[in-house]
Amino acid sequence: MTAIIVFCFLSLLLVLGKLTRLGIPFLQRLYLPSSVIGGLLGLVIISFFGKHLPADLVPAMKKLPGFLINVIFAALFLGTITPKLKQIFKMALPQLCMGQLLAWGQYVIGLGLAGFLLFPLFGINPAFGNLLEIGFEGGHGTVGGMTETFNQFWADGLALGYTVATGGMIFGILLGMALINWALNKGIISSVRTFKERDRAEKLGIYNADVRPSAGKQTVFSDSIDSLAWHIAIIGLSILLGYGMLKLLQFAEVKLLPDCQTRLFTGFPLFPLCMIGGVLIQQLFQKVKVEYLIDHGQMQRLSGAALDFLVVSAVATIQLSVVAENWISLVILMAAGVLWSLVLVLYVAPKLFKQAWFECAIAEFGQGLGVTATGLMLLRTVDPENKTVAAASFGYKQLIHEPIMGGGLWTAFALTLVFTIGWLPVWGISVFMLLVWGVVTLIICRRNRA
Repeated sequence: MTAIIVFCFLSLLLVLGKLTRLGIPFLQRLYLPSSVIGGLLGLVIISFFGKHLPADLVPAMKKLPGFLINVIFAALFLGTITPKLKQIFKMALPQLCMGQLLAWGQYVIGLGLAGFLLFPLFGINPAFGNLLEIGFEGGHGTVGGMTETFNQFWADGLALGYTVATGGMIFGILLGMALINWALNKGIISSVRTFKERDRAEKLGIYNADVRPSAGKQTVFSDSIDSLAWHIAIIGLSILLGYGMLKLLQFAEVKLLPDCQTRLFTGFPLFPLCMIGGVLIQQLFQKVKVEYLIDHGQMQRLSGAALDFLVVSAVATIQLSVVAENWISLVILMAAGVLWSLVLVLYVAPKLFKQAWFECAIAEFGQGLGVTATGLMLLRTVDPENKTVAAASFGYKQLIHEPIMGGGLWTAFALTLVFTIGWLPVWGISVFMLLVWGVVTLIICRRNRA
């Protein structure tokens, strides 16, 4: 019965979120996702009327993001033919530099602030610094995927992570649109379709009947298996592979290091390995030449649906008491993260990108504060017809960037490492990596000037 109540309650919040967005033009101008609006409505309902709701509703909702993020990451590369690594680097190295600078900088700033300033002043957990990259670059899904790690080492980190993710998404949209208006007034961009220029349906976030895009192509006949069920099953196999890898790593760690007190893989999240599982499934299908059985469009829709339910459940279950206790640290952390993103966009990007510097930079700005979906939304605003190289460059860069940062392997390892070996070594690694990417960026900038 609990599963039915949770599903119905989250569905109600998503519908209310969409209807609220339809009825309030201000929210349409903000481009605020219905899942965030619905989540905020759910947060109000739970905060004021929680005593009248089923006792097991909120605990069950809190578990949902940790599961749904596995679906999202498993589907990430399913249905895509990945080019060779050399080709990716050649086409998207400047874009990759921007993304890596953003992410590693968030670790350097976050861990540095937490360890050197916020811990001495307010006594916060040193892992507080990880929340900047986990929440901004990773988003609600990545925070949810770290549920077991947080529960094992730092229970309050989950609520704080969701708060950073919500703030990052809102800041990403608001400041992103402000940057776009600045670039438009400066004559840097010209293809922007302003809110006033959009038709009524577009403002409402509804497709006109004559221009509705396909949600994906069916790859199998329904009399053998429904195409959607087939794609869900492929995602399930990818998650199974990831789960098997995690259990194997945990088993190997115990067998190889039986006396070691520090266990890296005990609290290691599952979702990065689900992504690897998806890549392995895709490679297998390509090897046996049946890759046509997986449609990336359907995988995107399944991933998008999982993300909406994830966000609405994550935002609705934020513990406001924990946020209230740490609000000063949260404000300092998020302000520093936003400032770092603005510096990269306004001062580094013009020198780093030879073509369409603002279009390339605004996509990274959106992702760096509010996950990939925000970056793509801002990019579509400045380059609606993909006339620049930005969309292709951003897409290719994701193939290398996503497996590492923003919910990738390093994001997962870094949090575990802070709890096991301490924040200072992780901060040192982050400083080193930021310097490495800074040198690569400097080389590219000098070549651009030559």
